[in-house]
Amino acid sequence: MFIGLLSDSHGRFDPPFRKFFEPVDELWHAGDFGGGLVTAAEIAAFKPLKGVAGNCDDRILLYDYPEHLFWTCEGMKVLMTHIGGSPGHWEPHARKLIEGYRPDIFVCGHSHILKVMRDPRYGFIHLNPGACGLQGWQTVRTALRFHIDNGQLHDLEVFNLPRE
Repeated sequence: MFIGLLSDSHGRFDPPFRKFFEPVDELWHAGDFGGGLVTAAEIAAFKPLKGVAGNCDDRILLYDYPEHLFWTCEGMKVLMTHIGGSPGHWEPHARKLIEGYRPDIFVCGHSHILKVMRDPRYGFIHLNPGACGLQGWQTVRTALRFHIDNGQLHDLEVFNLPRE
């Protein structure tokens, strides 16, 4: 499975991101779609989409995009929520989810800071794709894509787009 990961689009899904995600099988969005249902629908029309609602999202998104998701992808347990933190600094609600689900991959957004790292305490891979939108302070817009096969995440790529 070839996965594209984005977060914090805040109403934007620009052509450079579409091009980066063109070869992927599925997109995962870690919250703050922005633009109400319009942005989520635009992304879902482009590729199959799994996603969670973020703190800036219209609550109507919760019907299709809950506050957290847990599923299995090619033998790896995936947990996604918008506000999570990072290894050693997990937000309390995220820590409860992590301890309850025991994922192999934990995905979150919110910080607008791209992070890919292993959590030494829980042993999972933490992925935060940063922000692909323009809202916030980041100077580079980012996203990730990677493969998951037979219980292994591999060939991770980072996309960087300078802020307009």
